[in-house]
Amino acid sequence: MADEVLVEVDGRGVATVTLNRPEVNNAYDEAMLRGVHAAIDAALASQDTEQPVRCVVVRGEGRHFQAGADLRWLTAVQQGNPQENFEGSELTGSAVRRLTELDVPVVALVQGACFGGGTGILAAADVVVCGEDSVFSIAEVKWGLHASVILPQLADAIGPRQVRRYALTGERFDAAEARRIGLVHEVVAREDVPARGAEIVDAILSSGPGGVATTKRLARGLSWSSIDDDQFTDLVQEHSDGRQADEAREGLTAFREKRSPAWVPAADGS
Repeated sequence: MADEVLVEVDGRGVATVTLNRPEVNNAYDEAMLRGVHAAIDAALASQDTEQPVRCVVVRGEGRHFQAGADLRWLTAVQQGNPQENFEGSELTGSAVRRLTELDVPVVALVQGACFGGGTGILAAADVVVCGEDSVFSIAEVKWGLHASVILPQLADAIGPRQVRRYALTGERFDAAEARRIGLVHEVVAREDVPARGAEIVDAILSSGPGGVATTKRLARGLSWSSIDDDQFTDLVQEHSDGRQADEAREGLTAFREKRSPAWVPAADGS
């Protein structure tokens, strides 16, 4: 497994998955996404062993949990051919979808920033604890992109009405607002996040694993993210097409050049 994602499974069957690119605030690229997929593969494979994984904890190394997509990787994917571009979107969307579909509980522990695709990880998790310093944004529209591949999970977490606000504006919001709208369950002091996460894991382990798995499976069937393969492919295609549209090219170019994109009105309204 790539160094971008570290996995440790303890004797209780708790798999801790650490996003490990702190030098870029854990911005995701292909290697990190493949690392997340490998972690999910390992969790699934363990179910037929004497020590199955009973809980997955996702955390980020360093100051921030996850800062969205790595701009260099995103630009390279955008400049690829349509098939390569589609594969980049599928890799992204399926990582979040597979987290959603795990029958074992997923607990996310958040510090600092969580932007873009990182909010999809939180929305896919069953329990989210964040620090008081945390800040969030469904930021894709700021680059002329959209978050189609994680919208089902976000709709589950915060509801379509809040998705329509925060995925349309790209606004940043704080930990208190994230709790109010349902993206996170608890807000504690940053230094207390690991301890509170450990308490939640203990509560999960005190429950029958079969009952937990069945409850999660049945609840998932009632959710927005309970989509079939054809629906998922349509979302991936939308995501892929959007990345190679002229608007997205302008948005990413403007970000690299540290200027406002062409669609932002001038201060004088012109």
